[in-house]
Amino acid sequence: MIKDFAIKCFKDEAQAILDLIPMLDDNFEKAVNMVFHCTGKVIVTGVGKSGHVGEKMASTLASLGTPSFFLNPLDAFHGDLGMIAEGDVVIAISYSGYTDELLRFIPLLIERNIPLIGITGNPDSLLAKYSVCHLNIKVDHEADPLNLAPTSSTATTMAMGDALACALVHLRHFNSKDFAQFHPGGTLGKRLLSYAKDYMVTENLPIVTPDTKFVDSIITVSNGKLGLAIVVDEENKLLGIITDGDVRRAVQKYDRSMFDLLVTDVMTKNPKTTHPGTNLSQVDEILRKYNIHALVVTDEAEKVVGIIDSFRVIS
Repeated sequence: MIKDFAIKCFKDEAQAILDLIPMLDDNFEKAVNMVFHCTGKVIVTGVGKSGHVGEKMASTLASLGTPSFFLNPLDAFHGDLGMIAEGDVVIAISYSGYTDELLRFIPLLIERNIPLIGITGNPDSLLAKYSVCHLNIKVDHEADPLNLAPTSSTATTMAMGDALACALVHLRHFNSKDFAQFHPGGTLGKRLLSYAKDYMVTENLPIVTPDTKFVDSIITVSNGKLGLAIVVDEENKLLGIITDGDVRRAVQKYDRSMFDLLVTDVMTKNPKTTHPGTNLSQVDEILRKYNIHALVVTDEAEKVVGIIDSFRVIS
């Protein structure tokens, strides 16, 4: 079956990555420390498939707190060498360790005292020889049926880059808030860097007073389209809420006598609330913890200023 080829590929590449474990030595720790103590930038370089993996490696490092970028070694000979300065560290990737463009690039680094981390599948290669430390990503065979296309080797290279990044996260005590600073457009960035005040509903709030008839509040709940109505006093301070669940329970419990009820007879007192300055991540935690779909937002005087629901938190 066709999917058997996929299964074999997955197994081969997974095994190639696992085979890196016994090859890890002091060079890995040395490489991590070089990057950790780097006072400048980390420049990742490589040609062809190694270059593509290098771009991903640089991007991952940058997103996890290590200033880094990818540089094509060909561009270095045409002006881009000026991007590299004292205090920088270069990570050079070549599975063979003999990529001509990289080997011509190395003397320029040595001349400028730029330390080099080499990632190859050949510890005896020239790139490995001229590297301050060498990370071995050798594979027994590629995953493609011809054993020609970089498949297992690109997987091991990417895994080694991820391993560097993960170790640096630990050393830098990098946390989710730090991550969000570098991903303000992502979901995590939104949750950690945005607040209830940025997403809460503030206009046409479904508000009722304590003397409102319960049956009239049902209309308010329905028209508000938020699944609840807010009960406030004359100073707009929160007294309670009427939810869809409160309505259903009241109808079942009181039947026709519900027409005589006021909202204060049915409302949920002391509902869960939040403040405008609460970030979306914390809002989400509250919603999940108490299994509710919305929170009333109140100010320092406990006056109602809005409503935020789960749709706005996760969208």
